[in-house]
Amino acid sequence: MNASPSHDVLLVDDDDEVRVAYAQTLQLDGLETAAFASAGDALKQIEPGFPGVLVSDVRMPGMDGLALLKAVAKIDRDIPVVLVTGHGDVPMALEAIRGGAWDFVEKPADPVLLVETVRRAVQHRRLVLENRALRQPAEPDDAWAGRLIGRSDAMRRVRHTLSVLADVPTDVLLFGETGTGKELAARALHDFGRRRGARFVAVNCAALPENMIESELFGHEAGAFTGARERRIGKIEHASRGTLFLDEIESMPLGAQTRLLRALQERSVERLGSNVEIQVDIRVVAATKVDLVALAAEGRFREDLVYRLNTVTVRLPPLRDRREDVPMLFRYFLARLAERHDAEPETPSPATLAALMERPWPGNVRELRNEAERFVLGLEELPGVAPADAPVAPLDAAVDAAERQAIVAALARHGGRVGQSADALGVSRKTLYLKMRKYGLERAGVED
Repeated sequence: MNASPSHDVLLVDDDDEVRVAYAQTLQLDGLETAAFASAGDALKQIEPGFPGVLVSDVRMPGMDGLALLKAVAKIDRDIPVVLVTGHGDVPMALEAIRGGAWDFVEKPADPVLLVETVRRAVQHRRLVLENRALRQPAEPDDAWAGRLIGRSDAMRRVRHTLSVLADVPTDVLLFGETGTGKELAARALHDFGRRRGARFVAVNCAALPENMIESELFGHEAGAFTGARERRIGKIEHASRGTLFLDEIESMPLGAQTRLLRALQERSVERLGSNVEIQVDIRVVAATKVDLVALAAEGRFREDLVYRLNTVTVRLPPLRDRREDVPMLFRYFLARLAERHDAEPETPSPATLAALMERPWPGNVRELRNEAERFVLGLEELPGVAPADAPVAPLDAAVDAAERQAIVAALARHGGRVGQSADALGVSRKTLYLKMRKYGLERAGVED
């Protein structure tokens, strides 16, 4: 039979009964499987970037499992190959693992062990392909997804909204907690909009001294004040024909807010010490981590400036509201930081990723990036990662612990809904029920 890109597993065994039995076992657990009687037929289905794994018997006429392993490695060395072998061939299978095989299962294959081994291999393959994709430049159609990373519904909505706004002249207010990526979103608006060929000028309003902020924004003439020895072009004028990004706008002093309001209304500025109005063509993107309306009600922000700035408000979700994006973001940071530090990128375990998803992340994406850098540098041991000198737990116990943690995290994320949790975990609902019973997870608060 022919495989399709949707297949998780290519199964090879020359024994018809064994091949059918193994294929049924894998398919009943939700693994899309294409079965072949010969290694040559399966090899024809494999191309670089094949998204699944290969499960092959070792002893077969013609091309055997070991030869197939070598042939697959030449196409894509990262495709996991699971060998199914008789008891007498175990030493040979172990040698094959040292040569690049993913794992082996001894005949007669225990259905649970076969499924668990293959499922781990499939998950590993997905991580490898995601890391590859994240290292490559985004295609034009994926430019927004490459810049604002995440598959959650919340991030899809943010990307859609920003893509609509990119080519319109409307000023935008970005609202979000510290570390949610407000400047990243502002730069994307500029880079993917019609002003991409002009300047992106960023001003951190909280970092400027109160007595300097007007000079920085509006510029000054020589002699306008003590120390002003020559003319200086302000940030607003410098951003003309481009984008002015005002970060932490809530920190701007009230006096500067008054002048900024007029500049935004008239699209003109007067340098300090001058009476000449200079027309500017700017798009303003402001960012805040507080509610400006509430701040205005307290008298700490001009109400009319609030309504001038928030023609369109885009809310950037905190990481705790899109926990399903944590694994993808963490792997992205690991790949980029490993390259930066000339280190070998590591694939985090499912237990590590599940533990990261449960954390509150008050610093949001910025905090997650810092965590990834410490991990790359070996400065911190993450949850689910044992110290190098720690006693090694039995493999079965370690796998069970990781699986239980992943199930708990999925159920928590999806409000106890078994169907949605099963989809997120990539298993059938029946399989999830059985695993919940296996690990003694309470049904209280769990929905069908």
